[in-house]
Amino acid sequence: MTDPCKPVSGTDGITAPLRNRTFRRIWLASLLTNLGILVQGVGAAWAMTQMTSSADQVALVQTAIMLPVMLISMPAGAIADMHDRRVVGLVALSIELCGATLLALLEWQGLTTPNVLLALCFAVGSGMALMGPAWQASVSEQVPPETLPAAVALNGISYNIARSVGPAIGGILVAAAGAVAAFALNAVLYLPLMLALFAWKRNAVPSRLPPEKLNRAVISGIRYIVNSPSIRIVLSRALVTGLLGGALIALLPLVVRDLLHGSARTYGIMLSSFGLGAVIGALNITRVRKRMSGEAAIRACSLSMGAAIVAVALSREPLLTAAALMLAGAVWMMAWVIFSIGVQLSSPRWVAGRSLAAYQAASSGGIALGSWGWGRLTDAAGIEATLLVSAALMLASPLLGLWLPMPRISAQREEAEMIEDPKIRLALTGRSGPLVVEIEYRIPQHSARAFHSLMQEVQLFRQRNGAYGWSIARDIADPELWTERYHCPTWYDYLRLRNRSTRTERALDRQAMAFHIGPQPVRVRRMLERPFGSVRWKEESPDQAANHALPRQFPGPYEK
Repeated sequence: MTDPCKPVSGTDGITAPLRNRTFRRIWLASLLTNLGILVQGVGAAWAMTQMTSSADQVALVQTAIMLPVMLISMPAGAIADMHDRRVVGLVALSIELCGATLLALLEWQGLTTPNVLLALCFAVGSGMALMGPAWQASVSEQVPPETLPAAVALNGISYNIARSVGPAIGGILVAAAGAVAAFALNAVLYLPLMLALFAWKRNAVPSRLPPEKLNRAVISGIRYIVNSPSIRIVLSRALVTGLLGGALIALLPLVVRDLLHGSARTYGIMLSSFGLGAVIGALNITRVRKRMSGEAAIRACSLSMGAAIVAVALSREPLLTAAALMLAGAVWMMAWVIFSIGVQLSSPRWVAGRSLAAYQAASSGGIALGSWGWGRLTDAAGIEATLLVSAALMLASPLLGLWLPMPRISAQREEAEMIEDPKIRLALTGRSGPLVVEIEYRIPQHSARAFHSLMQEVQLFRQRNGAYGWSIARDIADPELWTERYHCPTWYDYLRLRNRSTRTERALDRQAMAFHIGPQPVRVRRMLERPFGSVRWKEESPDQAANHALPRQFPGPYEK
C-alpha cells in the first residue's frame, strides 16, 4: 500500500504518456476544445455583466455550467461503464456543439437574454457532464497503468494551458467583436476532438455477461461508493474544497469590475494568471508527490488557497491580484489532481466511470452550489467581505483532515479477476433469483474475535460488489460454527459479484478461509429463495431454462 501522492516508478514522468500516439493525438485535440470552452466562458460571464448588475445572476453562469455535472453525472458514469466510451464521448461533444452553435446564432441575432444565456450554458454543461466520466475513465485505456497518474495530471495541464491563454484570447475577442465571436470560436473548436475520438481504434474487451440496465447500473455505482471508505473520504474532501474555493472563480468577474475597475481584457488576463498558475502546479505535481503525503499536500493547498483569496479580496492592484491568482491556480490544480488520482486508483475498471462520475458530481456540485451561495452573500455583504469569509473557511478546512484523513491506496488500480462459474444442477436463467448464498466456517473459539473483525471488511467488499442483506451468525449450540449469509437479486448479479472482486478482496476472502479448521473445507450453499419458474407446474409445460445457455468462464484458480 502506498500513498496516492507517491510515485510508483521512474516511468511516471509527466511527459511519459505523450509517447503513446493515441493519447498524444487526443490530448492535443482536447487542448483546443478546452481553449474553446474557456473562450466561451469569458464571453458568457462578460455578456451577463453587461445584461444585469446582479451578482446573483453573474454567479449563476458558473452554476448553470456546473450544475448538470452534479445532476446527471451518475447516469453518465453508468453509461460510460455500460457502453463504448469513445461513442459516449462523441455523443456528448455533439450535444455541446449544438448548444454552443445555438448560443452563437442567438447572440448574432441579438436574441440573448439572461435566462436564454443560462439555459444554453446549462445545455453545454449537460454535454460536459456526459463527457466527463467517459473521458476520464478512458484515459486508463490509452496509456499503460504505470503512467496513469501522469496522464491524469496531463489532462489537467491541458485544461490549464488553455486557461492560461484562453481567457486572454476570449477577452480580446469579446472586446473586439463581442460575445458572439467567443461563442462561434467555441463551436468550431469542438471539431478537432470529435475527429480524434472518431479515429481512435479502441480495443474493447466484450463482457461475458450482458450489461446491467441503466437504473440498476446507477444503483450498483452508488452501492460501491457507499461501501468504499477511501472513495467516500476523497469525495467528501472534494465537495468541501469546491464549496469553499469556488468563490474565487465564480466572483472573479465582479472582482475585475468592482475592485479593479477593469474591462473584459482585464478579466481575461486575470483568468489567464489563474490558468498559468495551474499549469505550474501540474508540472510540479510529481515533486509534491515525492515529498508529501496526500493529507499533507491537501492541507498545504488549502492553506495556500486561503491566503491567495485574502490577497485577492484586499488588493486593488491588477499585478498583485494576478500574482495571488497564480498561487491560487497552482494549489487548486494540485488539490484536484490528488483527488482525481485517489478516486481512479481506488476503483476497478468495471465501476471506474461511476466512481469518477461521483467525484465529478462532488467537485462540480460543490463549486456550483458554492457559486450560488457566494453570489447571494455578495449581494448582501459585498465582494470583499464575501471573499474574506471564503478565505477564513478555506484556512480552517485542514481541520477536516483530523476526522476524514486522505486515505492510503494501492499504487496502481486493482482489476477484477475472472473466475470459474460454480457448478449447478438446477437449470437457471440469468434472471432467476433472488439467490441466497451461505458460507459455513468452523473457527476455533480463541480466534473468534479476530475472525469477526475480518468479516467486517469482507462485508464491505461483498456489498460494494452487489450483495445485500449480508449477515454473519454464530451457532449457539456449536460455537465453532459460523455462517456468512448474503443475497443477490438474480443469478446474473451473483456471477457479476464473483467476477468483480479484486486481488485485495480475494486476499481478504483467503484470510477468512485460513481461520477455518477441521477435515472438511469451507462449505458453500447457493439457493433460490423463491424458486418460482424453476419448477414445471404441469408435466407438459416446457422447461425454458433447460434450453437457456448461460455464459461460462474458463476455469480459474478460485472457487467460492
